[in-house]
Amino acid sequence: MPKPVPGANEVRVRNSASVVTAAMCEARAGSPMARLYFGLRKPKWPILGTNFSGEVQAVGRSVTNFRVGALVAGVSVTNFGAYAEYIVVPEDGVIAAKPSNLSDEEAVAVFDGSITALPFLRDAANLRPGQSVLINGASGAVGTAAIQLAKHYGAIVTAVCSSANRTLVASLGAEHVIGYVTQDFTDNHDTYDVIFDAVARSSFMRSRRALKQGGIYLTTVPSLAILLQMLWTSKMGRKKAAVVFTGLAKPAQIVKNLVFIGKLAEAGRFLPVIGSTHAMGDAAHAHRQVESGHKRGSAVLTIAAEQ
Repeated sequence: MPKPVPGANEVRVRNSASVVTAAMCEARAGSPMARLYFGLRKPKWPILGTNFSGEVQAVGRSVTNFRVGALVAGVSVTNFGAYAEYIVVPEDGVIAAKPSNLSDEEAVAVFDGSITALPFLRDAANLRPGQSVLINGASGAVGTAAIQLAKHYGAIVTAVCSSANRTLVASLGAEHVIGYVTQDFTDNHDTYDVIFDAVARSSFMRSRRALKQGGIYLTTVPSLAILLQMLWTSKMGRKKAAVVFTGLAKPAQIVKNLVFIGKLAEAGRFLPVIGSTHAMGDAAHAHRQVESGHKRGSAVLTIAAEQ
C-alpha cells in the first residue's frame, strides 16, 4: 500500500502496535452479521485494526493540536486501518497523547477493553461505592478493564473466569472469584446490583434471578432479544437489561474517555493486561487465539518499522 498522505485536518501516525479483538475476527471471517456492516461481497475497508499507538510523522496544514514527533494513541472507530505501519486520523478523531509511562504495546492494551467497559459501568450502571458487581468473562480485555474500573468506583467485585485465571483477576482487585466450570453464578439469588456480561455468554432471562431489586444486567453483544428486553424493562419491573453501543459515541466523548483512562494509567491505578504479543507475521495465530474464546487480557500485535 502507498504511504497515506494526510489531508488538511489530518495527522499521519507511524504506528507501532495494535490489538486483535473479537470484532476484528468477525470482520475478517465475513460472518453473515458482520457482512451487514463490513461489506456484503467484499470488505469496505481493506486494512483491519482499531487501536493504534505511535508517533506523529506528518500533519495537515490546518492541524493545530498535534505536532510532528508527538507520541499518541487512539482508536480508529469507523475506517479501521490500525494493522498498518501508517494510519491517517482526523485531528478531531479519537486520538490523544499516549500515557507517558506506557510503551506502545501497553498503550493499545490499556485502551483496548476500557473504552467499552467504562460507558457500561459509569454511564449505564451508574456504579456507586459499595455496590456489588459481577463481571462475567473477567479475564478478557473488557473483563480485566471492568474489574479495575469497578474498583475505581468503589464497587465490590465478583469475577467469573476459568480456574487458570483466578490469580490474575484477584490481583486486579476482585474480592470474589467464581470458576465458571464448577459454579453457576445465577444460583446466587438476589445478590448483585450489576451483572456485566463482558463475553455475552449468559442472558438477562438467566441472570435476572441473581440481580437485586433495582439491579441491571449489561451485555456487550447486541441482539434482538436484549433490545426487546431493554425496551420492556425500562417501562416495567425493577430489574433492568441494557446494551450500550460504545462504538457509536461521538469522537469527542471517546477522547474524553481515553484521557480519563490515560490519567488513571499514568497514576498507576489502571494496568495494561497483555496476555500475548505477536509480530504481524503471526497475526493469523493471534486471530485464532482470540477466536478460541480463551484469551487473557489483550492480544497485542507489534508492527515493525519499515526497512
